[in-house]
Amino acid sequence: MAEMSGTAAGPLRRAGPGGVPPPRQGGADVARARTAFLVDEPVRPGIVRGPILASWTRSRLWHVRPDNVDLSSEPGSDGDSLLVRAAEPVLRQIADLFATEPVSVILCDTDGVVVSRRTGDSTLEQYLDRVWLAPGFSYAERFVGTNGIGTALEARGPAQVFGHEHYVERLEELACAGSPIRDPSTGKVLGVIDLTCWQRDAGPLLVATAGTLTRRIEEMLLDQSGQDELAVLHDYLAACRRNRGPVLAVGQDLLMMNDSARDLLDPADQEPLLAEASEALAEGRRHPLVIDLPSRRAVRVHLRPTYGERGIVGGVLQVQVISSLPVQRSRSNAGTPVRLPTAVGSGAAWTKACAAVDRHLQAGEWLVLEGEPGSGRETVARAAHHARMPASRLRVLPAEGADGDWAAEVAEELEVRGGTLILTDVDRLPPELLTELADVLEPHRESPDADRPYVLATIASVAPDPGPELAQLLACFPQTVVVPPLRHHMEDVAELVPHLLARLGHGSPVTWSPDAMRVLTHNRWPGNVDQLVDVLRKVLSTRRSGLIGVRDLPPDCLSTTKRMLTPLESLECDAIVDALLDSGGNKVEAARSLSMSRATIYRKIRDFGISVPSAARPRP
Repeated sequence: MAEMSGTAAGPLRRAGPGGVPPPRQGGADVARARTAFLVDEPVRPGIVRGPILASWTRSRLWHVRPDNVDLSSEPGSDGDSLLVRAAEPVLRQIADLFATEPVSVILCDTDGVVVSRRTGDSTLEQYLDRVWLAPGFSYAERFVGTNGIGTALEARGPAQVFGHEHYVERLEELACAGSPIRDPSTGKVLGVIDLTCWQRDAGPLLVATAGTLTRRIEEMLLDQSGQDELAVLHDYLAACRRNRGPVLAVGQDLLMMNDSARDLLDPADQEPLLAEASEALAEGRRHPLVIDLPSRRAVRVHLRPTYGERGIVGGVLQVQVISSLPVQRSRSNAGTPVRLPTAVGSGAAWTKACAAVDRHLQAGEWLVLEGEPGSGRETVARAAHHARMPASRLRVLPAEGADGDWAAEVAEELEVRGGTLILTDVDRLPPELLTELADVLEPHRESPDADRPYVLATIASVAPDPGPELAQLLACFPQTVVVPPLRHHMEDVAELVPHLLARLGHGSPVTWSPDAMRVLTHNRWPGNVDQLVDVLRKVLSTRRSGLIGVRDLPPDCLSTTKRMLTPLESLECDAIVDALLDSGGNKVEAARSLSMSRATIYRKIRDFGISVPSAARPRP
């Protein structure tokens, strides 16, 4: 890295070519232009550079406060990422060159969160701490406005910000130059390198030095990622030689599949398969997975992790379609899986659950439907019955409020030939009724009678130690299907709204504005579909026709996430919320329980819009 020996901090603030001092960006004229911009007055042309004016506009749209920096995170660092490992030797060397200079070398991730900061000057370091430009805090534009880090990430290119060009006035003493770091294989932005110094010391080489550091880090990334990809490729080719069936290989930003896999897997099947398999590979699991796909096929996936110098770097998947289980002859329309028309939704998580219920019903296997209240467990059960046995008897017996005659009523239903029996919320039964119900079900669960009733039970969740009475009851059901909460298939909200409006018996024409629908799709919906129904009912009580806008929505559904989370992000969000509740709102303890750095959990809490009171009592 000898080429960097001439880019020490001294040249960053020396005079330009021919002894002429570098141009003073961000001076008094820019300060007056910034004031005019903040009070909505015209900005004189030629005073503010185009990229800076565009960034000011974005900052105003994000409602960034121009008078102060106030970030909600706490210091922490994520020191075990590919970016950090590649950047460490480069930053270590440049830090030695800057050891006595008032320049800070800052590495941030793709969200603008500072993961590393090296500063040779104590006065500058103390100032950076006061403006929260420190590890664990995000300097993305949406939080801090115009600055070298956030503006470089937004522009996807080099950015330099001097003095009053900063949107927040507390940063006007600084000058900074940021340069995005890209994955050499994919071009994806992984983070940004930033040089920050005093405004009075800024020189023309600030951006050039940041670019030099970026190129060196990208070379290190290429060396590391190339070795990992070669290891995955080697395992993939070996698997293809041994197996003519469907084979896939996954790595970081890498996906390969042979012709058999491409022919077998519909595009809609690939996402859930890769999501579950990648998670299993990352955890080092080697046992086969059984995955229900949206195309209503079940596959067995054999996993083979690929190991590199930094552990598991990907792996190979061998896919096998599972043959259909034997079907009871009395089941009408058995055979090819069918769509469940009354189970509205086409999201991958929802259709996977519907396909699994349909498959087990065809096989005559009694089933437990596990899920949160209001998630649609009974809806799926009813839909499967109506799709396969529309002319047969359907009986729903809720366990809530059950008395001493409840188990006897279940016994009477089991004597009826054919049909479907749904027992809802059986985990709410008292222990004595749980035992009595298990005794009633046991003689029928393995009956050879082809016309025995098909029984489904719904529960909220199964604790690690469910207790002997509930465990005895669950033993009567050989299979369990988890029905996802609404937040795990938010893409279905747009389908659910018109369906639920029709179910509520609303005949007048109403339409939803894009903003109102965006609020619905960005809500966490802790009460699931039941909560959505309640919101629609409230809206219709005050607005019977016309266009529904955001102002027509009840206040309790206006607390939303910043964006619609993917199913995987929603699962991750749930894990963080559970950890925060278990730790009484202590973010550091929650991060430790999840084996996650503090910087990462703060970033995800902010990105997911999680709000858990810091004084929350730990869950028992």
